[in-house]
Amino acid sequence: MNFNKDEITQAVIEIARIAEKEYNIETLKKIFNCIDLTSLNTDDNNTVISQMVEKVSNFSNKFPEINNVAAICVYPNFVKIVKEKLTDKNVKIAAVAGGFPSSQTFLSIKLAETNLAIEKGADEVDIVLSVGKFLNKEYREVTNEIVFLKNVSQNACLKVILETGLLKDEKLIYDASIVSMESGADFIKTSTGKLEPMATYEAVYVMCNAIKDYYEKNKRMVGIKPSGGITAVRQAITYYTIVKTILGEDWLNNSYFRIGTSRLANNLLGEILRLEGKSEIKYF
Repeated sequence: MNFNKDEITQAVIEIARIAEKEYNIETLKKIFNCIDLTSLNTDDNNTVISQMVEKVSNFSNKFPEINNVAAICVYPNFVKIVKEKLTDKNVKIAAVAGGFPSSQTFLSIKLAETNLAIEKGADEVDIVLSVGKFLNKEYREVTNEIVFLKNVSQNACLKVILETGLLKDEKLIYDASIVSMESGADFIKTSTGKLEPMATYEAVYVMCNAIKDYYEKNKRMVGIKPSGGITAVRQAITYYTIVKTILGEDWLNNSYFRIGTSRLANNLLGEILRLEGKSEIKYF
């Protein structure tokens, strides 16, 4: 792809204009169904997580015309309680693991943590690319680590977080995307949400082009997950439209498109209800 920063920015501006046409109830409902409802706070505890799971479990009864979120994403030590309390079996259980958020620990610990998350009931695991090694061009080590983590995750969906805010140019984002996919990633994800800048339209534009190039070569679909700082409805629609423009309709479902967020869900839900002429509420 073309890595000219100005041209990428211009392409994103054009897509943002197109995104205005996607502002409708149907699109908002599709995006809502692609949310990874996330709680990754230092003060999380069993009560906080249980309350979140209860709301997700009761969502379909309260809003029967809106498909539930795609997944609940938590630290690995809370997977067991999510598994025990989650009654909506269409909602996946995702855990951050493998040394999240910095990926700076021993490989044996990353493997053990990932394996424990799976044993406790995680359907999906979000790990972090070893950015330091990647920037130091230790590509074999980076690749081997993802391969090992994919193997230990067994049949679970493996999402690799690139931490794009630390990748200072578009080619680095593209290369990190390709390395992750070639190593077995089922999704590539922008950010941990712990560092600035978080998700950007430009990063997702580059990542989608990498997925497109990888698919054309390997015929394997890989998902995309913008995550980090996404709170506004129009932001979500723009990310959705970037995916639609570059990758097409086949990616516009929660098997291949996710948005990681703790705050967007209420904003999306409120806007859906407003457009339907109903009272807006804060549910999550």
